[in-house]
Amino acid sequence: MVTRSLAAITTGNEKFVIDEVSVDDPKSDEVLVAIKAAGLCHTDYDSMSWKQNLVMGHEGAGIVIKAGKKVKHVKEGDHVILNWAVPCGHCFQCVSGNEHLCENNSFVLAGNRGFGKGHAHRNGTLYKGKPIARSFNIGTLSEYTLVKSAAVVSISKTIPFPSASIVGCGVMTGFGSVINAARVQPSKSVVVLGCGGVGLNVIQGARIAGANPIIGIDTRETSLAMATKMGATHTLLAKTGDNELAHTVDEVKSLTNGRGADYAFECTARPTLGEAPLRLIRHGGMGIQVSGIEQKITFDMQLFEWDKIYLNPLYGKCRPQIDFSKIIDYYEHKKLFLDELVTKTYPLTKLNKAFEDMLSGKNAKGVIVFK
Repeated sequence: MVTRSLAAITTGNEKFVIDEVSVDDPKSDEVLVAIKAAGLCHTDYDSMSWKQNLVMGHEGAGIVIKAGKKVKHVKEGDHVILNWAVPCGHCFQCVSGNEHLCENNSFVLAGNRGFGKGHAHRNGTLYKGKPIARSFNIGTLSEYTLVKSAAVVSISKTIPFPSASIVGCGVMTGFGSVINAARVQPSKSVVVLGCGGVGLNVIQGARIAGANPIIGIDTRETSLAMATKMGATHTLLAKTGDNELAHTVDEVKSLTNGRGADYAFECTARPTLGEAPLRLIRHGGMGIQVSGIEQKITFDMQLFEWDKIYLNPLYGKCRPQIDFSKIIDYYEHKKLFLDELVTKTYPLTKLNKAFEDMLSGKNAKGVIVFK
């Protein structure tokens, strides 16, 4: 049986259309999911420039409609979060605990964001009679999607779909960069440069880790106000275009015993700020590039003096079955905020408006909702 689904599809020329695709029934290790909410981030906007037809979206939550006969961890009717870094479970990286770097399914190793290695995931989706890739092999900006069973994690039915939908990228990336990658310790000082969707979740992770102080830096007062709600103990308003953060560095030092922070997280994705974490940390501190800068940038090697560490983790070193459950547990115990991060919801037909609001900084997180 084929399921008809309305989806956002990239045209290959930096635009998208809302059109119908057809989605197959699942094979033995696959799951058909009715998407109920899909979070938006800059990667979704960027996917319009990847020069291929693609079902958009890589954050989502929904309901299992059908599950293949080999699928044991979810069943029809379960509520699930989708995970875009789908582990195979048996390659070198998966066995080593790096499920987010799976050698068989990872888009990073394959050098192709849509298909992975190409043979690892069948399409199962047709557009105008031809196979079409799904963004990061899940394509959540669609009423229905067909995914590998390893791409879904079961959640409680009490969690609102919009709140659940943002866990699978923005929340996981920020939270995991603190907890899994940097392993921030209690009472250590943390600076977060950029208080958008990812940065706010770095702040949440730092608060849960017991960091103090937690310093949020942004060029927008509205973002700094949200940073305070998420757990920042101090906020600093930076000047647009001040890439060396001259005044801000002095302010950070004044809040950290004159040394600089123990940890600094860069969450702006701006290449001009790629070296900024090294300016904000003390000797022996750690800078973490969270936002995924992919351009070539030049470093002043003196910024690494002395004994500074610079990390560039992917997706908060996500282990979906472990980390998603941990995040949801914190949410259910009111230690991690999800509902508060969803600034506004939109129907799929208002995707352009949702992108406009995201790019202008109006939303912590915008979410597309489906009936």
